[in-house]
Amino acid sequence: MRLVFASLATGLLLAAAGAAPALASSPGAPLSHDDIAWLRRASFGVDSATLARYRQLGREGWLDEALADRNDTLPSPIQQLIDSYDAINTPPLELVKRYRDQMKQVKTMPDGDAKVAAKKTAQKDGRKLLREAQQAELLHAIYGSNPLKEQMVWFWLNHFSVYGAKGPVKLLAADYEEDVIRPHTLGKFRDLVMATLESPAMLMYLDNAQNAKGKVNENYARELMELHTLGVGSGYTQQDVQQLALILTGVGVARPRQMEGRRRFARFGGAQRGVVQRGLFEFNPARHDDSDKTFLGHRIRGGGFEEVEQAVDLIVSQPACARFVSRQLAQYFVADDPPPALVDAMARTFQRTDGDIAAVLRTLFTAKELTATAGGKFKDPMQFLVSAMRVSLDGRPISNAQPLVGALQQMGEPVYGRITPDGWPLDNASWSGSGQMAKRFDIASMIGGGRSRLFEAAADDDGAGPITPRMRPAPPALNGPLFAQTMQPWLSPHTRDALAQAKSPAEWNTFLLASPDFNTR
Repeated sequence: MRLVFASLATGLLLAAAGAAPALASSPGAPLSHDDIAWLRRASFGVDSATLARYRQLGREGWLDEALADRNDTLPSPIQQLIDSYDAINTPPLELVKRYRDQMKQVKTMPDGDAKVAAKKTAQKDGRKLLREAQQAELLHAIYGSNPLKEQMVWFWLNHFSVYGAKGPVKLLAADYEEDVIRPHTLGKFRDLVMATLESPAMLMYLDNAQNAKGKVNENYARELMELHTLGVGSGYTQQDVQQLALILTGVGVARPRQMEGRRRFARFGGAQRGVVQRGLFEFNPARHDDSDKTFLGHRIRGGGFEEVEQAVDLIVSQPACARFVSRQLAQYFVADDPPPALVDAMARTFQRTDGDIAAVLRTLFTAKELTATAGGKFKDPMQFLVSAMRVSLDGRPISNAQPLVGALQQMGEPVYGRITPDGWPLDNASWSGSGQMAKRFDIASMIGGGRSRLFEAAADDDGAGPITPRMRPAPPALNGPLFAQTMQPWLSPHTRDALAQAKSPAEWNTFLLASPDFNTR
């Protein structure tokens, strides 16, 4: 992997000529290599704020603060930017009603140019909401004060993946990240599963909104066990899938008109027995198969929504669930083939704490295996982009996040962009090919040379307005104290040689960000 990247980078780097900027001198003693290796995995990229907090609290204190979720803020300009997005500041119900009204109006229009234009406007509005959801997640990842939490938000978004371009999912993607994944990122796994199960985005994406008595749809039931909780080969059967699908009948999305009808009915003292409604989520007993079921060897009596809760309790209490989730986490943070002893220890913690995610992460981040495999994980595009922006911006706020969305798209890993429900692959081989490396060099050049529109307002539907040369910011000063303390002492000879051939600060930045040293952790 490193040789593939090195050979590509070498060919590009050797084309540069001229005097190289001198390597930075550190104003203070650098942390140990073990400290930096630990931080590169625990954080989403080591910026000055992360480094200062680590120095202040030490490893144990830094981890305590991150897992306790006591410090989760954004710089005021970034929070204001996120709050300005319609996808964030408009309730999901209103977004859905607005979109459905638009499409209903389109259907009633006579064929012609006006109808075509109205349909394009509705589609454009939907795409805008999805872009805003993508931008919000990237801004959180880059500027969030708790970088370990931000990594976990991205991990769970990918683990419980939804495809934003499918139908109304684009309208609900921002809500999925803000109100479903983020609040449960470091809590109990059972609560996270229930939150995704009640998410309109998930129910629409995996078709459980159509799962009803007499018209059973098994899509979500299968993926809930195979991809979200138990994994392939964990011992569940096709009959378990069928039984879980029956349990999940009636679990769906409320229609705005039905919601208004129920509210009017309730104002007159009425109530619809067995209905569970939270926002757009709805359990409708009229669509539920209330027969008795046998699931994972246990009998579940027919009833209402309590069947769903019992089924989730059964799933997350399985030893296979503890091991599957622990292995997924260890693969993300440590190695494609993580040490079995580490996975076993994490799984024991999972079972002992009833799936406490923070406790499982503590077992992971206090294990010797975490830094023993330093440099063995290749960053996926999200990790590469976020870490590059964290070190390049170092807290400086941007005003246009769309170029970040475009960069992830160019590298093949857009947020909410995976069509299949398995999420983006996070193994080394999936992201270390020569084609990917060429794209990363382009992105590194854009960031390192200041050739982005991050500080300009979006000028059109795609956020891709022109930027005049006089408004272009100077290349970031990457060859400074942060680099001296976190990277310089441990650079490989190859990267040192490459940096020595840079003929400008922009080129030096590009070579650093494109190097194997930066692209691994």
